[in-house]
Amino acid sequence: MARDYVARDPKTGRPLNQRRKIKQVDIRSMLPSEGTWERLSPRDIIPLASGRVPMVELSRSMGGGLARRRDGILALNRVLPSFVSAAHEALCEALDDDDPLIRIAALEALPSFAIKKHEDLFVYLADRLQEEDDDVRRSARECLLRVAPVFPSGCEEILRRELRHPSKQHRDDAFATLKETSGNWVETGCLHIDELIREEDVDLRRRAARILRTITVRGGATGWDLISWSLQDEDAMVRRHASACLPKLANVESRVATILVEAAMLDDDAGVRKNMIRTLRSLDLHNPRVARLIMDGARDKDTTLRKACIDQLSIILTGARLLEVAGELLRQETQPDLRKRLKQLSTDVDWEGTEAEKNLRLAPLDKVEVIDYDLEEEQPPLDTPEPAPNEGETPTDQSEADEFEGHHIPKPPVPTPRSGEPQAEGEGHKQELGRRAARKDDERDI
Repeated sequence: MARDYVARDPKTGRPLNQRRKIKQVDIRSMLPSEGTWERLSPRDIIPLASGRVPMVELSRSMGGGLARRRDGILALNRVLPSFVSAAHEALCEALDDDDPLIRIAALEALPSFAIKKHEDLFVYLADRLQEEDDDVRRSARECLLRVAPVFPSGCEEILRRELRHPSKQHRDDAFATLKETSGNWVETGCLHIDELIREEDVDLRRRAARILRTITVRGGATGWDLISWSLQDEDAMVRRHASACLPKLANVESRVATILVEAAMLDDDAGVRKNMIRTLRSLDLHNPRVARLIMDGARDKDTTLRKACIDQLSIILTGARLLEVAGELLRQETQPDLRKRLKQLSTDVDWEGTEAEKNLRLAPLDKVEVIDYDLEEEQPPLDTPEPAPNEGETPTDQSEADEFEGHHIPKPPVPTPRSGEPQAEGEGHKQELGRRAARKDDERDI
């Protein structure tokens, strides 16, 4: 359960910065491609690789076929620990052989064997990168791409030279190697990028700025300095590549990203401004410094930046302050869509809104149940006895006498008769009593 818990910032809700796992290099990727060399017996590898034996016939149990010197060179990583020195000597001889195919085979075997013993191997690699044979140079560049992420110190000078090679192919492969190396060894990446962004060649600065995203998260203060320097470069493409690191940096170090955005806010390049807008959406909007950046951006001459900042005004401001700022911006704005948005922000619905808008802001009433009192008249208990009439007087005569004297005594409702009891007086009998009382009133008046 502890692994499922994610610590988050209470203000922004974003996960807190956590140390990422270091990418481990898969040693299997350094092995040569599959072939006959995998079926060689360990005792036949060194004689075959050194050339003392021209070929070896494989037994049927091992798959059959013939193994030549190239197969022996590729299998040097399979020798027993006691024969590592002899295998190292055989590999060095193959790297300096007159046959280009043998040198290519030795370059393919170098990455996997360097894990056992790498002395002098990088010297031979540097020489093979300067050969005239194109196939050998291509194999040497592929070998460097596989070796440099594992041995950054041994390949430092070789990579430094290849990064500045006049050939475009060499330079492309060298920067691909630098990107892979920076992913495993961020210190090595920062070292090379620090040197490249100071070069006069704009192509080197552009390529180096493109690799800045690799070291953004784990580069620390050194990486932040490299991004800051690249944001001040005179070339727009360099600044654009450097600004592309800021959205990623905002998720890791929001305060540092805020400072860099503040410094690059006045850049004239459209690509840089686009990255600034993306970064503003990732920053902590509750930070007063970020709020000031958004308010300044709402007054910028760039329409896209103004729109992005105006859309976030309702997040950083509320109440009377929002009405005041939106009204001030509305007096200066000329774009119709932005004026419409600012007019909505500067209008107080409670005072200036329509009746429907005001009603939307009211709290709903509590639900009240409607009671029909005509259907729910209060009835006396069934067991309550009626008052007995006076002696010699019927209930009807008593009612008539009360009405005759001018007193109006309402009669209680007639209870519902139980089963077996006689039915109460009907409605017609009540009307007859009323007519009799009316006639008595007339006779009294006469």
